[in-house]
Amino acid sequence: MKRVFLSLGSNVGDRLDYILEAIGYLKGLGEVRGISTLYESPAWGVEEQGDFLNGALEIYTNLRPRELLSELKRIEKAVGRKERFRWGPREIDLDILLYEDLVIESDSLSVPHPYMHLRDFVLVPLIELDGGLIHPKLGLSLGRLLAWTEIRLKPFASLYRVL
Repeated sequence: MKRVFLSLGSNVGDRLDYILEAIGYLKGLGEVRGISTLYESPAWGVEEQGDFLNGALEIYTNLRPRELLSELKRIEKAVGRKERFRWGPREIDLDILLYEDLVIESDSLSVPHPYMHLRDFVLVPLIELDGGLIHPKLGLSLGRLLAWTEIRLKPFASLYRVL
């Protein structure tokens, strides 16, 4: 089984409900070992939209990276994600942040996530799950990357009972 970290995000409708529904589906892809606190944060990229709930999830899975990406897209659709413009509003957004220590760069998949080192709403939940994580492409600890990042998020909900 491979250790993978995923991001969870929503800024449309009942954000918490969408994330909880997605977690239910994700449990079918392997063994979920950790779910971070959910944080509320302003939108990134296109800022003229509602605040997001964001968190991270640690899962051990037998799915290969592209298979996992395909399953994440299937789950997003099942939960109710509607196609919109890039960085626009989302009922649910699921991304592969880290897959073991692999570096993958293709048209369809980039691991580690190409913007994770710039986003407080990714770094804080990942550090919560494992404070010793190293960015496999940059070779820097996530804690060091966070020190260079403006923190604009605030805790929203603990999901420890969801496991």
